[in-house]
Amino acid sequence: MAQDAKALVDQLKIKDFHLVGVSMGGMISQEYALAYGGDLRSLALCCTYAAPGPFCSRMFKLWQDMAPAMGVSTVMRDVTLWAFTQDFFLNQEATLKEFEAAMAALDQPVEVYLSQLHAIQVHDTRARLKTLKVPAMVLAGADDILIPMNLSRELHSLIPGAEFAVSKGGHAFLWEFPQPFNEAVLKFVGKHRR
Repeated sequence: MAQDAKALVDQLKIKDFHLVGVSMGGMISQEYALAYGGDLRSLALCCTYAAPGPFCSRMFKLWQDMAPAMGVSTVMRDVTLWAFTQDFFLNQEATLKEFEAAMAALDQPVEVYLSQLHAIQVHDTRARLKTLKVPAMVLAGADDILIPMNLSRELHSLIPGAEFAVSKGGHAFLWEFPQPFNEAVLKFVGKHRR
């Protein structure tokens, strides 16, 4: 997937850019930065990890078992419960309904979903991140139960000189609380404008 991203970057003739990766996109962004770090001005890794650990591995195994029997859209309904805070369910019903409708309409084939799930289950950059030379920030959701804070802290500890920031919200904090997310990312990017 990082190679696909590189092919797109090259096709579009993009150079010297800021890369922001969220969740699985953060895993792909790590691989991109490790392989093609010379392309980047900065790297922001949001609600992601260097390796899944025992909690996430068990959660992903459950989704792997659920998808063939119940369908991808049912698994996405479960993901929604993990991604947002209780406050979101109580106070942002219109946004929640919009998100749930998008998940219900998801027509991703089970085989494709399982391949995606496999990629995040085997993702492990722990031994390689020490070689990263790109200015980096790890941004975690304060109440993220899908990617627990300890995994964000581990990721941060493995990247030399990386910044660490926490945003209000859970795994989907960029939807639930877009302003703090945008402020944190823009502040970080602003430091590396050159």
